[in-house]
Amino acid sequence: MNRTDPLDPHDPNEPLDHAEALVYIVDDEAPLREAISSLLRSVGMRIAGFGSVAGFLAEARADVTSCLLLDVRMPGVSGLDFQADLRRDGVALPIIFMTGHGDIPMSVRAMKAGAIDFLAKPFRDQELLDAIDAALRADRARRRRDGALRGLTARYDSLTPREREIMALAARGLMNKQIAGEVGTSEITVKIHRGNAMRKMQAKTFADLVRMAEALGLA
Repeated sequence: MNRTDPLDPHDPNEPLDHAEALVYIVDDEAPLREAISSLLRSVGMRIAGFGSVAGFLAEARADVTSCLLLDVRMPGVSGLDFQADLRRDGVALPIIFMTGHGDIPMSVRAMKAGAIDFLAKPFRDQELLDAIDAALRADRARRRRDGALRGLTARYDSLTPREREIMALAARGLMNKQIAGEVGTSEITVKIHRGNAMRKMQAKTFADLVRMAEALGLA
């Protein structure tokens, strides 16, 4: 378990429940889609295959841990351009590219744009399974962090303006006496506000409160 990051409290080695995740396959070659689908089903994964990006866009879900196996080149569509479109639209779905025409510049471009992996056809079953596992873990972690940040923000919004002010100053390293001078109040009042902030933020220690402030961009 990561005890230093309020947005990542889970064990990164926690087993991944493939039955709760979804793997999208977008490739215009039906035999390849079926072969990959058969492999993934054999290890308990859920899949959804499409012969076009249009089909994928019509069925894609935002409420489930998932990843996308995407062919680099399909009729009338560049997988790399589609990747750019998704990123531009704020879609953070992890992508694994598949290609029979790959080259180094293409793979570098894909990886720089955030792809999880770039697999040259034909690829080994284990190579594909490892890439999918990494992609699903990345998406699970992202979703958890997003949820944790929403919760952290909601708790921060419950603070009074003075509690927020004192939390930010404390997170920047100021002592209670210094904060009191900064905001024009007594040291005991600062302690009370800081204690209230810790309670509302559900911070067990002052170090936890500082890390929360950092996650919120206050320090």
